[in-house]
Amino acid sequence: MRLVVGLGNPGKIYQWSKHNIGFLVVDAYATYLGLVFSKEPKFQGEIIKTDTCIFLKPKTFMNLSGNSVSLVAQFYKIEPKDILVVSDDLDLPFLKLRVREKGSAGGHNGLKSIIASLSSPEFNRLRIGIDREEEMDTKDYVLSNFSKAEKKELSGLFALTNDLIDRFVKNESIDSIMNQFNRN
Repeated sequence: MRLVVGLGNPGKIYQWSKHNIGFLVVDAYATYLGLVFSKEPKFQGEIIKTDTCIFLKPKTFMNLSGNSVSLVAQFYKIEPKDILVVSDDLDLPFLKLRVREKGSAGGHNGLKSIIASLSSPEFNRLRIGIDREEEMDTKDYVLSNFSKAEKKELSGLFALTNDLIDRFVKNESIDSIMNQFNRN
C-alpha cells in the first residue's frame, strides 16, 4: 500500500493559495481517475482509498499535517518509503518539479510536522516551485492566491503530476521517477 499526501490549508479562503499546490495536485489526480475525496474525522483529513493507494488531504492546517499523515500511516501500516508528499517550494522556479527520496524540511512547516510525527525524514517528496517574491513577507506570499495567468499554467502542471503520481502508485522506483521528472 502506498500513500500520496497533498499538503495545504483547509477552507475556501486558501483554496487557490500558493501554499495549497499539494491539495490542487491531488485533487487534479482524483478528477483524472474519477474519484472523490471523503471526510475521515478519525484521520483528521479527507481520503480516497483504492486497492493499492491511499490519497490524503490533511485538514489540520499546514503546520500540523504530520498528525493526519501519521494516523493514516499507522492505521494502514504504511512505511515512510511508501509515502509521497506533495508540497510547495519557495526556492524553486514557478512550477518546477523536484522529486526527492528523503531530506530535510527545508523550512517548510508541513514537512517539519510530518518528519516529527513519523520520526523519520525517509519519505518521498514532490516539491513544486511557487517561486519567491522578495519584496513580500514569506507568510503573506505563500498564502496569496495564484494570479489568473498562473492558474492558466496549472493544467500543464497537472498533466505532469498525474503521470508522476501514476508511476508512484504503480510502484515504479523513486530513482526512475526522479530521473524522469527532475530533468531541466
